[in-house]
Amino acid sequence: MTPEMAVTFIILAGAVILFVTNRLPVDLLALLVLSTLIITRLVTVEEAFAGFSNPAVVTVWSVFIVGAAVQRSGVADLLAARMLHLAGNSEWRLLLVLMTTSALISSVMNNVGAVAILLPPTMAMARKLNQSPSRFLMPVAFASLLGGNLTLIGTPPNILAADLVVQAGLQPLQFFDFTPMGVAAIVVGMGYMLVFGRYLLPNRDAGGSLASSYPLQSYLVEVQLKNNSPLIGQSIEAIQLGKEYQVNIVQIRRGAEQILRPLSDRLLQAGDVLLLEGALPTVMAVSKHKELQIVTDFSAEAWPEKLDSQHLHLSEIAIAPRSIYEGKTVRELEFRNRLRITVLALRHRGHTEITNLNSIPLEVGDVLLVQGSETQLRILHQNTNLLVLTQPEWDSPKLSHAILTVGVLVAVVAIAALNILHIAAAMFIGAVILVLGRTMTMAQAYRAIDWRAVFLIAAMLPLGGALERTGGARYIAETVIGRFDNFGPLAILAVVFILTALLTEVVSNAATTVLVVPIAIEIALGLGSNPYTFVMATVLAASTSFLTPVGHQCNVIIFGPGGYQFSDYARVGVGLNVLMLLVAVLVVPLIWPL
Repeated sequence: MTPEMAVTFIILAGAVILFVTNRLPVDLLALLVLSTLIITRLVTVEEAFAGFSNPAVVTVWSVFIVGAAVQRSGVADLLAARMLHLAGNSEWRLLLVLMTTSALISSVMNNVGAVAILLPPTMAMARKLNQSPSRFLMPVAFASLLGGNLTLIGTPPNILAADLVVQAGLQPLQFFDFTPMGVAAIVVGMGYMLVFGRYLLPNRDAGGSLASSYPLQSYLVEVQLKNNSPLIGQSIEAIQLGKEYQVNIVQIRRGAEQILRPLSDRLLQAGDVLLLEGALPTVMAVSKHKELQIVTDFSAEAWPEKLDSQHLHLSEIAIAPRSIYEGKTVRELEFRNRLRITVLALRHRGHTEITNLNSIPLEVGDVLLVQGSETQLRILHQNTNLLVLTQPEWDSPKLSHAILTVGVLVAVVAIAALNILHIAAAMFIGAVILVLGRTMTMAQAYRAIDWRAVFLIAAMLPLGGALERTGGARYIAETVIGRFDNFGPLAILAVVFILTALLTEVVSNAATTVLVVPIAIEIALGLGSNPYTFVMATVLAASTSFLTPVGHQCNVIIFGPGGYQFSDYARVGVGLNVLMLLVAVLVVPLIWPL
């Protein structure tokens, strides 16, 4: 082992440990790895920054823009709406339709976008069937991951693998070369979920109305301001009951006047009746200190349903990936002042919080139960930092935008499939045309790009290059071959799949692909086998993030809405992982003979 190879292995080991411990953001960690490679002179300056202009990286961010255009044009929503009409009232049929739709949408846009599109209709259909959303959201996310294997642009691992194959001096992969394997994976995965996996899915609540799925009745109390209350004449913002007592003012009733939205600048008057949300001992303490009279004929059991009235409506909103709200508390975000909505409850890390809302930093996938007017809830649908989980009205897509988006998408696929242009050039030009056609503005295009993924990929590519140049990839390949050569190529193919599948649970699928594909190619060449067989098994394994909620953002964003626990993913996903291993060692060699 040369000194350069040893240093490369040390950097690789350090990166994996930091990925696993999650001490640093993945993009920052990748930039740290890149900096270390430069300092140790394992790569030149030109090689270090070549990743940012790499065609695979250009393809990835172009796919984000095109996928966002598909979403904004309403085409994907329309497809989802039409397919859901086929589901009827059957749980089995709904699962089949949802998974098929998720896989198809994911084949031409990023996985997270596909799941975000299907979140609201999935939850609405689940409640319509009086079923828990937890019965459907995990299959949607898993189908999205599998659906990315259908095309070259379906998922970053495919894009990166195609580029790494060329760098290895092999013939380039074509747009639909992934399709046979993708179809096999989807058929097997859907069969598993429909026949066996759905019985392992949790049933976190019984469905029904939105209000009934949260234990609000235990925390709702009506109080009336006495004539000597110190709250008289003060605004809701000034009295700060939430900050001082962890009590939330949900609604106000003033004489015969209809219940009002309790905006922060509203002044309280003697006789006002406040609907408070909080623990009863806390409300009792507030009543004593603030001269409030508890309304004795108040029926808490009847109130959750009344929270969704003619003028005010309940909705669930989730914190979206890359949201600027991540890490901030409900108090800091001032939902009532800025968005004109009242936060009633929070689902955070598998638990429902009602009395401690203001002190919990929000995370991606956290779900807030909110109340607001129809107008304000419609505005929330335009907020890219939030995913509104209640079913929107299906608006007809703007015809010109829909035609342009579909036309560009079809043209890009055709041009790439016929090798008229490199996929990076085709996707880049397609993205530019969509912006010129006003399906989105440049600002929206920039926001559509997951810059964390872009920097992660661009910064990790030189590490993969360093592994090859120093002989590290060949050293690992020879070690694997030496250990398992007696078992034959299929066994070694299985080992590569398992190692990739485990790594992708703790490292992003893109980084895993960058690191493992060069090693997989070296293993295949060392065995005298077909390198494409090993590459295909590797990218399939990189899309099997089924064991944990943090393995992929698709799993993260359904965690809160589905009310899942950490162990739910492993219980359902382990069988799916085993089946994908069988696809890799039994089906992939039939498509790409060893």
